[in-house]
Amino acid sequence: MRLSAIFMIALTFAAAAVVSLVAASFSVQLIEDTSEIGVRDALDDQGMTWAEVQADGLQVTLAGIAPTEAVRFRALSTAGTVVDAARVIDEMEVEAQSGIAPPRFSAEVLRNDAGISIIGLIPTSTDRDAVIEAFGDMAGDATVTDLLESADYPSPEGWEDALNFAVRAMADLPRAKASVNAGRVTITAIADSAAAKAQMERKLQRAAPPSLRLRLDIAAPRPVITPFTLRFEIDAEGARFDACSADTEAAAARILKAGVAAGASENANCTVGLGVPSPNWGRAVALAIEALSRVGQGSISFADADITLLAAPGTDSDSFDRVVGELENALPDVFALTAKLPKVEDPNAGPPEFTATLSPEGQVQLRGRLTTEGLRDLADSYAKSHFGSSNVYTAARLDETLPADWATRVLTGLEAMASLANGSVTVTPDRLEVTGNTGKKEANTTVASLLADKLGESADYSIDITYQEKLDPIAGLPTPEECEAEIGEILTIGKITFEPGNATIDASALGTMDDIAEVLKRCGDIPLEIQGYTDSQGRETMNLSLSQSRAESVLNELRARRVLTSSFLAKGYGEENPIADNQTEEGREANRRIEFRLIQAQTDAPEDETALETAEETGDTTAEEIGEPDETEEGSGDEQN
Repeated sequence: MRLSAIFMIALTFAAAAVVSLVAASFSVQLIEDTSEIGVRDALDDQGMTWAEVQADGLQVTLAGIAPTEAVRFRALSTAGTVVDAARVIDEMEVEAQSGIAPPRFSAEVLRNDAGISIIGLIPTSTDRDAVIEAFGDMAGDATVTDLLESADYPSPEGWEDALNFAVRAMADLPRAKASVNAGRVTITAIADSAAAKAQMERKLQRAAPPSLRLRLDIAAPRPVITPFTLRFEIDAEGARFDACSADTEAAAARILKAGVAAGASENANCTVGLGVPSPNWGRAVALAIEALSRVGQGSISFADADITLLAAPGTDSDSFDRVVGELENALPDVFALTAKLPKVEDPNAGPPEFTATLSPEGQVQLRGRLTTEGLRDLADSYAKSHFGSSNVYTAARLDETLPADWATRVLTGLEAMASLANGSVTVTPDRLEVTGNTGKKEANTTVASLLADKLGESADYSIDITYQEKLDPIAGLPTPEECEAEIGEILTIGKITFEPGNATIDASALGTMDDIAEVLKRCGDIPLEIQGYTDSQGRETMNLSLSQSRAESVLNELRARRVLTSSFLAKGYGEENPIADNQTEEGREANRRIEFRLIQAQTDAPEDETALETAEETGDTTAEEIGEPDETEEGSGDEQN
């Protein structure tokens, strides 16, 4: 009985243990399934279907390959919102990333009176010491601040050309900034004048390598106009501006609009400058021009705040008085009006006069009347100082009855004529006339200011000066294509030959080299490749060497004649690119040649600035051929010229 009771108790405990184990196993399986399903659903909702989830008891293991480290971390965080983060085991990997992209190399150079500073990131292959040394040479005693960093990555295409061009360009720009990127340079600078700006832009564009994209932002200060001058005239030939000045673009537009309404050409120009006597300048000028158009013929002249209205002889006096009165009442404060109605002179009584003429060749003749021998000598010397001693011929007679201010009027007229390329000055007791052509855009304003200052604001004078671009020393420069065409004309008369068997230019061809050098001096710094060619006879390597030597000989001859050759390149091509049949003597002679090939740079359109930035023209490559016989050593087709 006692053993049976003990057995029953043991059996009961065993049964309870089995039931507990089954219940525990079931609970663990339920927890695992719940955790695994919950985490997987949460990851799927976040779009992370790549993740593999496996539950083992209370632990949840995440596996799989995450696209990035950030996504892997987000998967862990998502799993931690479903189960305790301490239960999450990370066995995920991150997808292998491609190599780090090379940095964007760029540099910025700033030059001013304080010195030169350069900042940026450059490849280690760039000769940093040479760059800093070049800046040190151009800075002189000023400071060169080196803030460059370097990175060991390959130099991108176009980087070295861009940096070298920027270094060369900064040598000619005392106040400028250059932003350099691979294949692109942006230059911001300040020029002393509009003419200097045009010359600076032209030089930079010509010096740029063909593959470089160049952006220029060059500013020129507005000129100071003293006195602030304007003159508008209406005569039998029509209405015109002899000189026009304005303080703003809006004032210039208002003045030109008034001039067009009075009959002037729509192509008139108005110089925007500093020195205006009143902010109401544009309004005052427009009122005065409108008043002159109602008077009829005559002129209106401004010298600062002084206005002179001069009507033509014969103008109705009542109409003249009415228009002048209305204008005086309408003019803004500060401006003072002087109005004159000349008397009608006897047409048969010709006034005494003095005339000075300037021919297109630079010859000056002084004729007419002068008061004294001293004035005649003074006028002769004055003219010679402006136009050259050998270019002045004086044939003026003496007349002591001339007005007291005759000397002032004569010398002022000669000074005004110095602004002309050709033309004349006529001086009478009551009037001074300046007519002619000029290559200076500001000549009208300059002459008008001179006459108003020397003769007085109320003086009667006439200015008829025409600007011609071909006479402009900057705008009139020949284009690279025109230079090439001019060289071609020279070569139709003579050609360049070499001494037999070497690269020495024959003495008979030195005159042709002189003519070509004179053309290139006027053309300036243009990109030019001097190419040498031979026929196909002889060894190829020897022909290549000879063609290179002859191209360099042409380049050296140009240097000896003081031609700027920094943008020139001499290159030999040997037997390449024949232009005739090498099987005939005539063909071989044609193939033995030198070619001048013009290459023009292209200008880049404005782009967005980089982190380091704050701040043309693809020409057809044309060639002028210089045909010459080619001489090589024995077995290379060498022949006498």
